[in-house]
Amino acid sequence: NAGAQPGDRLVLGKPLGVGIYSAALKKERLSPDGYRALIASTTQLNTPGPVLACLDGVHAVTDVAGFGLLGHLLGMCRGSKVGARVDFAALPLLGRALELIDAGYKAGASRRNWGSFGHDVKLAENLGDNERTLLNDPQTAGGLLVSCSPDTVTEVLSIFLQQGFSHVS
Repeated sequence: NAGAQPGDRLVLGKPLGVGIYSAALKKERLSPDGYRALIASTTQLNTPGPVLACLDGVHAVTDVAGFGLLGHLLGMCRGSKVGARVDFAALPLLGRALELIDAGYKAGASRRNWGSFGHDVKLAENLGDNERTLLNDPQTAGGLLVSCSPDTVTEVLSIFLQQGFSHVS
């Protein structure tokens, strides 16, 4: 996860929000559809990893897990000595994640994650507490985060899609 290069594009293999859905489940407030989405995400193995690692244009790969997207992206950036910019609107999200945050369901680790590395992250002014919570949401069996050259993005997306990752972005 330390080979990202300036100009690389980021691809995320699974939607964010697993910790939020889990928090709602613990309070018995997750719908049956939400439960199915949670199980589908957490049980889908990151099978594209070995194939992606063999592509010349893929420079770094990490899994997004307990430190959330921002924590794992920051680790990749630190290891690679690069910065990154994330377009929140382009991120894949579990369908009701922001709505559930708004209703008060969030993993305690999200706040702790931000407390441990938030001083090294600058959020866009248009992002509020809910978006920050989602960016720091701990993911159980989260997706792969891929840093690749712009001309490799289509191939990376294709590999994810061929292996059943329909929420890749």
